[in-house]
Amino acid sequence: MPDRLKAKAIGRAVVEPYRELTVAGVVLGIVQGVIINIAFAYVALKIGFGIGGSTVAAIMGYALLTGVMRRGTSVENNINQTIASGINVSGAGVVFTLPALFMLNAAWSAEGKSPIEFDALPLFIGGVAGAILGTVLIIPLRKQMIEMDRLRFPSGIAVTTIIRSGRAGIEKAKLLAIGVAVSALWKMVLISGWIDVPGLIEEEILYFGFGVIPIYLAPMIGLSVLNAAAGMLTGKGGLPMLFGGILAWWVIAPASVFSGWTPEDFPVTADQRTALDEQAAHQDVSLERLLAERRQSLTKDFLYGKVLRPTGIGVLIGGALMGVIVCFPAIVNAFRSLAGAARTAGAGGEAEEMPLRGIAAGTGLGMILLFVAAAMTEGVSLPQAFLAAVIGVLWLAVAGLIVSQAAGMTDISPISGMALISVTIMMFLLNGNVAGAMVVGVAVCVAIGQSADMMQDLKTGHMLGARPIKQQLVQFAFPWIGAVTAIGLVYILWQSGPGGQGGFGEGTRLPAPQGGALMGIISAVQSGNVPVDKYLMGSIIGALLGAAPAPGLGVLIGLSMYLPFYMSLGYGIGCLIHIFLRKTKGPLFCQHKLVPFAAGLIVGEALTGVGYAAYEIIGAAMETTSA
Repeated sequence: MPDRLKAKAIGRAVVEPYRELTVAGVVLGIVQGVIINIAFAYVALKIGFGIGGSTVAAIMGYALLTGVMRRGTSVENNINQTIASGINVSGAGVVFTLPALFMLNAAWSAEGKSPIEFDALPLFIGGVAGAILGTVLIIPLRKQMIEMDRLRFPSGIAVTTIIRSGRAGIEKAKLLAIGVAVSALWKMVLISGWIDVPGLIEEEILYFGFGVIPIYLAPMIGLSVLNAAAGMLTGKGGLPMLFGGILAWWVIAPASVFSGWTPEDFPVTADQRTALDEQAAHQDVSLERLLAERRQSLTKDFLYGKVLRPTGIGVLIGGALMGVIVCFPAIVNAFRSLAGAARTAGAGGEAEEMPLRGIAAGTGLGMILLFVAAAMTEGVSLPQAFLAAVIGVLWLAVAGLIVSQAAGMTDISPISGMALISVTIMMFLLNGNVAGAMVVGVAVCVAIGQSADMMQDLKTGHMLGARPIKQQLVQFAFPWIGAVTAIGLVYILWQSGPGGQGGFGEGTRLPAPQGGALMGIISAVQSGNVPVDKYLMGSIIGALLGAAPAPGLGVLIGLSMYLPFYMSLGYGIGCLIHIFLRKTKGPLFCQHKLVPFAAGLIVGEALTGVGYAAYEIIGAAMETTSA
């Protein structure tokens, strides 16, 4: 190359800024964030807990920014995954809380009670407020948590490894795509009902009772790959979910039956006996067999509704509260971090961080939006709205600190337990106004998740040499999209049910376990029929488990007791697959092969499920229009 051309190339390299905050990175982050948010919100409604989207976003970011555009840099990909994960995690705060409002309204309407009056707009505004507050309130702690305390943030380190993986990123993208294709095809097979066999395979569940083992004891596993894929991503850290399911259905359930805690028989009406007679004649089986199966099925429903579910809710609450107590030193350190951040703010570092005036403006904007959302809700007075906004911001700041510290030390973010506590607090503040509590609760839960995600992403940026202010700006600007998208998705999925109502909840393909747990607490408080003994016993168990060295043990066990057994069992099998492959193939195989393939399985099934729900809604609307 002539000297003149060499000089020109060198001059261009010096003048052109290094690619970091680019239009390509921002647009890709938004598009990926919306897609991942839709998929993983569906996952949370299915299995009861959220999954981070940074891994998927980082893999696809490398494939598109570097593989296709051939100009991408590691810090540009970091901006992409920061936006995508911020949008995704906002959806978790929504799907852990809002579904309870829909299910509760439907249950009350069925009982002849007055329905809950609520509108979408306050929920949207509350979600936006939470996304803003969760970001700005945690920013002052970045230097202390990441640079001084050097918290580990395991997920942040894992994403850093993916972004640095070079050409391996293309191979991971291919495995991700294969996983998407496989799970999408399998989901369509399940939806079609081609493999349904009465008594063996029904509603995407495979039963192993063989007519011999009682229904409440029979092993069963979901044929959906989603549960197992989630376990494959988690590995041994998710085994408490399996142990909790075994404890609930193979220890507590039979002990309850043998101890006489369940009814010995269930009455049969004349109409029910006639229907059973007809069924026996049609299937050529004895009436006695059908009556026995009915007793077993009702015994299982009783065990779940009256024993396991309330006990599981108690364990969730006890585990969450003990988590707060165990994290008390982290709370102290967090406030010390805040003081340290204030002392070092003027040490020439402001150019690298969002300015304090920006943080103050964001906090003020979020609080105003939260007040407006609460005030717009039916039955909430202006003084109540002001109190809810002030207490809500104070609580989400403390909860965000707790969850961020927990994520930094253990990679466990107890957002689900915090969701239960947050809505319960708001119920008392607003004198039992369910809609108002839910609006503020959505904001608080979105904010809590956003705080932990912000720190995870900043850890990745710190290791990659990115400028913190650029990540802070994009996470301030875009995650509200995730809250709005998730709220819209909840509305769409609910309308996909029979008659346009009940597309998720108990007895559907999307049981919404966290929403169901929250619904159970609200219903009990409203009716005055609180199963105090079950809640108390569960809380004691959860508190003891929460004090164990294993982080998040109480919350995981409580959730597994609340989940249907086929979901806990499927998830546990996925965990065992990860453990087996890690032992036989090594950790690098799991990191580079299993993780992207399992992530693809989750995304493919989730997007197919959402797409089919939208197809059903459109089809029903067209039939109504033509009629």
